[in-house]
Amino acid sequence: MAPKPKEKPKGAPSPSQPPPPIEDLFTSLNRHIQRSEFTQAVKVANQVLSVAAGDEDAIRCKVVALIKDDKIEEALSTILSAQKVSFDFSFYKAYCLYRQNKLDEALDVLEKQDKTHPSMLLESQILYRLGKMDACVDICRNLQRAKIDSLEIILVAGLISAGRASEVQGTLDILKVKATSSFEFAYNIACSLIEGNKHKDAEQLLLTARRIGQETLTEENYADDDIEIELAPIAVQLAYVQQLLGHTQEAVGAYTDIVNRNLADEPSLAVAVNNLIAVKGPKDISDSLRKLDRLKEKDSQKFQLAHAIDLKLSSKQKERIYANRVLLLLHANKMDQARELVGVLPELFPDSVMPLLLQAAVLVRENKAGKAEEMLGQFAEKFPEKSKIILLARAQVAGAAGHPQIAAESLSKVPDIQHMPATVATLVALKERAGDINGAASVLDSAIKWWKTAMIEDDQLSVIMQEAASFKLRHGKEEDAAHLYEELVKCHGSIEALVGLITTVARINVDKAEAYEKQLKPLPGLKGVDVDGLERTSGAKNVEGAPHGGLAEAQEEGKNKEKSKKKRKRKPRYPKGFDPANPGPPPDPERWLPKRERSSFRPKRKDKRAAQVRGSQGAVVREKSEGSASVTNSNSSNLKSNQATSSKGVSHNAEPSRPQSKSSRKKSRN
Repeated sequence: MAPKPKEKPKGAPSPSQPPPPIEDLFTSLNRHIQRSEFTQAVKVANQVLSVAAGDEDAIRCKVVALIKDDKIEEALSTILSAQKVSFDFSFYKAYCLYRQNKLDEALDVLEKQDKTHPSMLLESQILYRLGKMDACVDICRNLQRAKIDSLEIILVAGLISAGRASEVQGTLDILKVKATSSFEFAYNIACSLIEGNKHKDAEQLLLTARRIGQETLTEENYADDDIEIELAPIAVQLAYVQQLLGHTQEAVGAYTDIVNRNLADEPSLAVAVNNLIAVKGPKDISDSLRKLDRLKEKDSQKFQLAHAIDLKLSSKQKERIYANRVLLLLHANKMDQARELVGVLPELFPDSVMPLLLQAAVLVRENKAGKAEEMLGQFAEKFPEKSKIILLARAQVAGAAGHPQIAAESLSKVPDIQHMPATVATLVALKERAGDINGAASVLDSAIKWWKTAMIEDDQLSVIMQEAASFKLRHGKEEDAAHLYEELVKCHGSIEALVGLITTVARINVDKAEAYEKQLKPLPGLKGVDVDGLERTSGAKNVEGAPHGGLAEAQEEGKNKEKSKKKRKRKPRYPKGFDPANPGPPPDPERWLPKRERSSFRPKRKDKRAAQVRGSQGAVVREKSEGSASVTNSNSSNLKSNQATSSKGVSHNAEPSRPQSKSSRKKSRN
């Protein structure tokens, strides 16, 4: 086949040809915008501007087309180059700055503009991104009468982020909107249910939101992968609900599937990675660090979130990702990287205390607990409004480092938890460990005083009074303990308190203890039992310091069992003819040993003279050779007998030859 001729590129009209009429250009521009062909719309707008420079409508169309085409930088430069135009592009400029995450600059531009519904809606979104949720909600409340599309989605999201999830249901009633009106709105309502700890209801609503989203996006001719990307936030939130419900394996599987398939938008992927790391904890640290590396800028050597993730995640979400990164580095013992990352966090999150807590964690990991305590204490004094969590962290660090006095001091500076039973127990234990018994007793007294005047349904007074009485009794303050027990008996009528009162008063006043003892209810079934009569019976024995009845019987049963377990002794069997009365001389204790190992063994002495042969080499003397042959035979017979005994000895003893060789050497020396 012949190659197809190349098409000539369509260039700009030659200067000799007149440009098309401006009406035709605007018609073409409108057609491209209606078809969402924004790149072509920008080209046509440029043609219009080449004919009619400074045309406001062409500039507006070009700016909107560039924004729709996600070319924010070009749109902003077009706005800045159109300063001489009478049209006010402040709203578009603020939106471009908002898309570039220059939120403060965008807010400044909007403040100089008149308050219109679009500008107020943009301002609410900027405030939401800045974390000023209450101001965002106020603006959305003012826009409720304007009937703006999707306003309820922003309003509900602002209420949830502001910690006002309880107001969501009332807002739905005012707006008269169903939770299932759209999958985005259903998703936000499910998030409010999660905040209210209604996890089962949230799970059902998220499943409904996913179904509605699949139907809606399918009708809009979205591809399957695009549908999955659009519904990725719902999938991540469903996995989070599974995690909250305690279905850890299902949650891990869902998070892993989202991360591995990589069919999610950047914020959803970042949340899935962070939650997966949080569920796994310190297991497989290297794999968790590799997953977090997927979220950072590709060209950056240091850990820094990618631009798309940094734009769309909230400040709290980004802070948790960085915090998990630091904790993983500490578990991996990569102290240099952890120290470097912690040093950057105060600039990224200046209003948060998390960077300071992570710095303290790094110091504790480096065995510098004292320095961490000092740093946390200085911050608590400088910023008392943020001191609660700092003081709690300082108490934990000091308690783990063996500084109970500093830990108790830090806990005592948090006033709104002093009356709580857990705090009281911790303070008492710390002061008791530090040797401050009076301080521990004063903590208990203060807690009792607070609960006496508190008007709370969950009354913990009896619990604290019981523990205080036990503490004072343990440390020798019987009168104070007795007073507390008496108050418990009068107010609550507790049997345990009455028993404690009798036990305590018995140490001080026996008569008073006997009077209190009469208040105890008698045990059922013991009215007809004569204890004195039982003691006088033949089988009863008085056991000092033990109650009558059960213990004595248990001891008797134990003795009987021991007797039954003992075996009877058999008489020894003697050999025939042996008289045990006249046994005679004792048998030889070495009778079972081989002869060579007995102390009475004496080896035969060798005749060294028999082995001497004199004369020249090769000479043979008949008489001497016969004599030597007899000696050789006798020696060989002795050697065979010795070998036989040694082989028998090996089977009984691991080292039989060593004592024999030593004894033979000693004999030969003699």
